[in-house]
Amino acid sequence: MRKLLLGIDIGSSSIKVSLLDADSGKSIGSKSFPEEEMLIQSPEKAWAEQDPETWWKYVQQATKHVLYGASVKSKELQGIGIAYQMHGLVLVDKNQKVLRSSIIWCDSRAVEIGDAAFIEMGEEYCLSHLLNSPGNFTASKLRWVIENQPELAAKIHKIMLPGDFIAMKLSGEIVTSETGLSEGIFWDFKANGISQKLLDQYQINPNWIPRALPSFSQQGNVSDLASELTGIEAGVPITYRAGDQPNNAFSLQVLKPGELATTAGTSGTVYGVCDTPLYDPKSRVNTFVHVNHTKENPSYGVLLCVNGTGILNSWMKKLIGGQKIDYQEMNRMASSAPSGADGLVFIPFGNGAERIMQNKPVGAHLLGLDLLKHSKNHVLRAGQEGIVSALTYGFRIMQDMGMNLKTVKAGQANMFLSPLFRKTFVNMNQIVLELYDTDGAQGAARGAGIGAGVFASTSEAFEGLSLLESVEPNSNFINQYEDVYQNWLQALEKIKK
Repeated sequence: MRKLLLGIDIGSSSIKVSLLDADSGKSIGSKSFPEEEMLIQSPEKAWAEQDPETWWKYVQQATKHVLYGASVKSKELQGIGIAYQMHGLVLVDKNQKVLRSSIIWCDSRAVEIGDAAFIEMGEEYCLSHLLNSPGNFTASKLRWVIENQPELAAKIHKIMLPGDFIAMKLSGEIVTSETGLSEGIFWDFKANGISQKLLDQYQINPNWIPRALPSFSQQGNVSDLASELTGIEAGVPITYRAGDQPNNAFSLQVLKPGELATTAGTSGTVYGVCDTPLYDPKSRVNTFVHVNHTKENPSYGVLLCVNGTGILNSWMKKLIGGQKIDYQEMNRMASSAPSGADGLVFIPFGNGAERIMQNKPVGAHLLGLDLLKHSKNHVLRAGQEGIVSALTYGFRIMQDMGMNLKTVKAGQANMFLSPLFRKTFVNMNQIVLELYDTDGAQGAARGAGIGAGVFASTSEAFEGLSLLESVEPNSNFINQYEDVYQNWLQALEKIKK
């Protein structure tokens, strides 16, 4: 009998499900829904919301497609892992009914609330206990609801992150994880528990917070109702959950201090692991509990995030060609323009408040446009170079924190499919990039295998992980791309004034 594991990745663009064969470590089926990107609602400027029930609808469709396609038989499925977009806020009443649309990760409405709390709670407390400013994270979004929608807040039974919500729909049980509470800035790293001072500051009812479990653990079983809706056999356990960036790192076997992972999807990130609670005094990059953290063997993840990454590439696609052009052709066009795009500079911060900009609304800017010289190709190249420059800006903050950044791992997906993007990334940051055949849904499936005890060790869980390509910096290009970065930095300083 086969031993199969199911991974569910709840993104803001799509829902992806992968089925992993535990013996071979290979994916035997995957599906994303919807075909086009999911809608992000923006009822007010700088707001970003999605309906959690829409996520659940697409989970049902994707799981049915994958399980039926692989002809999964009774007792073959051993566990379910869930990865999800971080920092989103889901509210339910005592009947587990959603009270409002989820305020998702790129929503900026709570910036001022978090900034005020940083001052009122004290910078020393926030940085030493929370390792972050409360910022625009989940706790601050909840405070916004309390202040602005008090009648709705009075109906709250539990608050959840997006992955907690999907686990609830699958099992009927509401629990969360320690890494999830830390990403919401609820976690006191010194007390190794929920921050009472934060709850007091925001007047959050502690009963709203679900019970926290380790990322790898028994977290509920698929109910009869969920079985009918998804095709998953009733009783299958949920045995892993994590936010998308800790999970992406895990999916690339980034678990030890000094190891790094990166993504370039809707947002772009670099996530580094350390065993000491590092923090940036300005909270431009953020520290969370990593998936393998324990009190005895602490493990932390330092995250830099650029919201305006793949979403900028998608915007350029719609602007330049829409359905008539694909990303491969865009990459070719970008490569045909010269390095530095003949002085054209793209500042990509157009998708909500950017943490590396201290949550200031910098916005997206195209600078130096020459109507007699610049073409579509220049715009596309400036876009890719601008995204990498923004990541480099955060990368250097991490270096200043004392992180040793030499090799970074990524899945061969999204913007890392672009040869130009890869070349710019490795040379601007002078780092080796390793590309693997994996994604967040596969990582969640491997995590489920560890949580369910299917894999005897972490190393066994990754036996099927394949290195596809290693990209190294070229000394002939390093100065060239440093010039690109410095020009970008000068442009950024002009618009910040």
